[in-house]
Amino acid sequence: MTWQGSGEAQASRDDGTACEDRELPILHAKDYAAQSVFAPEALLREARRQKGLALLPVPDICVLDPDGDIVRHLKRTGAGRLHEGWACYHTELLTFDLDGVGRVGIVGCAVGASFAVLVAEQLFASGCELLISVTSAGRISERGPTPYFVLIDRALRDEGTSYHYLPPAVFAEAPDLDLIARAEHALSSLEGIVVHRGATWTTDAPYRETPAAIEAARARNVLAVEMEAAALYAFAAARRCPVLCFAHVTTGLAQSEGDFEKGEADGVTASLAVILAAAMAILRT
Repeated sequence: MTWQGSGEAQASRDDGTACEDRELPILHAKDYAAQSVFAPEALLREARRQKGLALLPVPDICVLDPDGDIVRHLKRTGAGRLHEGWACYHTELLTFDLDGVGRVGIVGCAVGASFAVLVAEQLFASGCELLISVTSAGRISERGPTPYFVLIDRALRDEGTSYHYLPPAVFAEAPDLDLIARAEHALSSLEGIVVHRGATWTTDAPYRETPAAIEAARARNVLAVEMEAAALYAFAAARRCPVLCFAHVTTGLAQSEGDFEKGEADGVTASLAVILAAAMAILRT
């Protein structure tokens, strides 16, 4: 089968005529103040019923680990335990002890904006009080040799999920800048771990990171590209839930052999140090 199109796309109505932006499904019929008919609490209730699970809250602090490196490390070392009340149909929740913080929950491999927010909705409906996301990312603007972390304070909205939570805008801003500032201060004292604060580009299509798209992101002072932050911050703003997003910049977009190196233990040691420092800074208030 071959595609005979011109290579250019134009939004169209069912009858083939061009439509205005406001008619596009991603922007049309959005009532941002309305409650959803389908709620995470309802799904979790039915999942618990079907699976025979007890109603047990998740830890106050939870982590999203889209790459799954931390989760695999916890399983390999025996440091993680399955949470017996986590009723999600699509993931498992491990708990582990983080020195100085206590019991922490973690979900691995929730990759992409929609999956990350689906899990975030369910975590906060289950008792989570702070969510920290640490995802791998590709370098857009030069900030020295990789790997390093970006404390994300805003994310370019090149995905779909954020538009269901907030009206259209170029960036999803971190809704609690005081949270960002406290984390930034704590992270500045980490030894051997570089953390920059700045913007990322959130995309649903990592294999469509074209030269034009990369240059457009770089022109907006974006540091890295990832797949979750814009949606998580839009969710956080709409639901008034504390969320902190980090990008672990490990690759120059795979332009050379040996890319994707995260450092010691696949980056787990550094990622846990970042999570601990940020969590402790927030808990002290």
